[in-house]
Amino acid sequence: MTATTCSNAQWLRARGRIGVAAAAALGATLILAVGGPASAEPTAEPTPDPAATVLYPPELMSSLALTVLDPICDGDVPYLRYAVVPTGTPNTTVTITWLNPNGPDVVLPNLPLTGRVRWPGAEVDAQGRAVDWPGWRLEGDTWVEGDEYDWVRPSVDVKFVVNPEATTTVAYPPSSPSCSTNPPGSTPMTAQAVSHRTAALPRTGTEALRLALVAAGLLVLGTAAVVLTRRRRA
Repeated sequence: MTATTCSNAQWLRARGRIGVAAAAALGATLILAVGGPASAEPTAEPTPDPAATVLYPPELMSSLALTVLDPICDGDVPYLRYAVVPTGTPNTTVTITWLNPNGPDVVLPNLPLTGRVRWPGAEVDAQGRAVDWPGWRLEGDTWVEGDEYDWVRPSVDVKFVVNPEATTTVAYPPSSPSCSTNPPGSTPMTAQAVSHRTAALPRTGTEALRLALVAAGLLVLGTAAVVLTRRRRA
């Protein structure tokens, strides 16, 4: 009996030690599972949201083409006829600036891309008839060259801005038999100077001799006519 009892006690003690050992082993395992180092699995990169992606369109080069640039005379009024074609901009109007070398400039904003504008200093009445011309002023009843718009003649720089912009030089429109870009009855000083110089040119010796002979002949004919008239009266 004693041997059997001892054996049972020893067995129970052994069993207890086994249980403690098993519990200890289980605890170590739990510690490892909770706080111990563990191999981390690679995480996949998040897929980008197409709706959140910003796409920038390719940058467009801006340019401005002057397809028509024509100084014209209409009803004795000087105009600049123009047409611009912009590229790379949504703007649909143009600003035309007449560049005054001494300032201020003449600025015409928000104009259509195609049209015509009067030359600075050109004025019309209610019926559209010309009443003033750039580079001329009225003194009494006489038109005289020279006013605050002298700088637009004979040519002037004009800038067209649509964003982009372009600058070019345009010439004042010439007069024609049917349309005058100068006041009625006026003669530009340049033409007067030319006529004066022509009248004052020295004559050659041959031409002077010819004129002297013609004058002498006319004098002889005039004297003969007087003598014949006196004889007839006698």
